[in-house]
Amino acid sequence: MTLTQLRYLVAIADTGLNITLAAERVHATQPGLSKQLKQLEDELGFQLFLRRGRSLAAITTPGVEVIARARQVLLEAGNIRALAANLRGEVQGELAIATTHTQARYVLPPAIAPLGRQYPDVSIHIVPTGEGDALAELGHGADLALVSSSGRPPPSGIAVPLYAWRRVVLVPAGHPLASLQRSPTLAELAREPIVSYESSLRPESSLRTAFTEAGLEPRIAFTARDADLIKTYVRAGMGIGILAEMAISPTLDTDLVQLPADEHFATCMAWGVLPRERVPRNYTLSLLSLLAPQLDVRDLRRAFEGTFDGQWPTAPNWSERETLIASPAAHGKATSSRRR
Repeated sequence: MTLTQLRYLVAIADTGLNITLAAERVHATQPGLSKQLKQLEDELGFQLFLRRGRSLAAITTPGVEVIARARQVLLEAGNIRALAANLRGEVQGELAIATTHTQARYVLPPAIAPLGRQYPDVSIHIVPTGEGDALAELGHGADLALVSSSGRPPPSGIAVPLYAWRRVVLVPAGHPLASLQRSPTLAELAREPIVSYESSLRPESSLRTAFTEAGLEPRIAFTARDADLIKTYVRAGMGIGILAEMAISPTLDTDLVQLPADEHFATCMAWGVLPRERVPRNYTLSLLSLLAPQLDVRDLRRAFEGTFDGQWPTAPNWSERETLIASPAAHGKATSSRRR
């Protein structure tokens, strides 16, 4: 029995018993993968899959148990490799980040750029997801999920608070609301067609909750995951935009008017979530310290070692975070933390 055989086995299970897709996922040939599977079944003395002709039809009862244990073996083998690479100071590897368009477009670039300079041999992959799907990607190989919530921390993994953010209202310069010298009321917003994130369609969304608690029903005219697409349709006159303050560019969105809306909608917290059962590479922790200058890499390591008290530094709001990142003191702290 080899780790390669176990990796192939798990790949077959994760691709819905599709040998072709499994072979692509593990960068093997289909005949080679099938041969390794047969060798593993011969060694174990029983079938892991029920077959229908040349296709796999189902996982056998013993196969379910073997696959579950194979996942654990592969997880620990990966942890040993990650631990060894960290101890050697190895600066090569891959970093998969599951996140939304807003985080990928507006938050990650200023952190990814210095990370790339520090770790030029690390390949970084963005896994695009909706807000509710990013955590699930941690179970499919993502090393880090960037998510937001207006309530409790994410329920899985090690959740690290990065920064707080608010929603804003965005309208074309000629829109009647653009002349307001105040935040529009919920009643005023409810009279307008709204362009926002697809998550606003969910009954539990904080945006819908705010209107519901006020006895109002929002007119959702258009939704998308992509903040830039939302702004495009605001410009096209589809409605008023309600989106994250991070998605507003002071240089690219000068034709749009931004209105405060924080008195109506709950403040959200951006979280960096790491899979609890996997040893993170040093460059993953460095990225978190670049995203949130208040964090100390040593605390992040202690969280995985089980010696951290769980009291993370107070997360700044978006504008405070921008000031912290721009300050020389923050750059010095981040650099010194990464060297420890």
